[in-house]
Amino acid sequence: MATARFCVLFIILAVALAEDAKVKHKTAPKPVRLFTEEELQRYDGSEEGQLIYMAVKGVVFDVTKGKEFYGKDAPYNALVGKDSTRAVAKMSLDPADLTSDTTGLTEEQLKSLDSIFEGTYKAKYPIVGYTASRILNEDGSPNKDFKPEDQPHFQIKDEF
Repeated sequence: MATARFCVLFIILAVALAEDAKVKHKTAPKPVRLFTEEELQRYDGSEEGQLIYMAVKGVVFDVTKGKEFYGKDAPYNALVGKDSTRAVAKMSLDPADLTSDTTGLTEEQLKSLDSIFEGTYKAKYPIVGYTASRILNEDGSPNKDFKPEDQPHFQIKDEF
């Protein structure tokens, strides 16, 4: 009988210690992933079952759950696998607009971009990283002026 009590006590103690360990252990946050243009192109939805990524304002979103819009042969497939900031701002699928370049956009287009960025992409799709151009200089060196907390609409809970 004493052995049975000891076994029960041991199991209870083991469970309590395991629960205590779970409380103290926090999973490490996911590191920020940087995507080059070439890496981002791999996520263009061209293959069934493949993840689908697109970038807006240098933020890379996983839009896979919207594959009916972004997947192969879907209406907005042209936007994926790249930074399509200009196209989103202009609500355009013109190949010339499928770029991150915002030069020459009107104030109205920039407001539309911010609205869509917040209301559609950040609200619906998980952030999986950034385009390298958002954080690196053209020569590949770190952009010392880049501070995530200074970026438009930065919220630590959903960007890091």
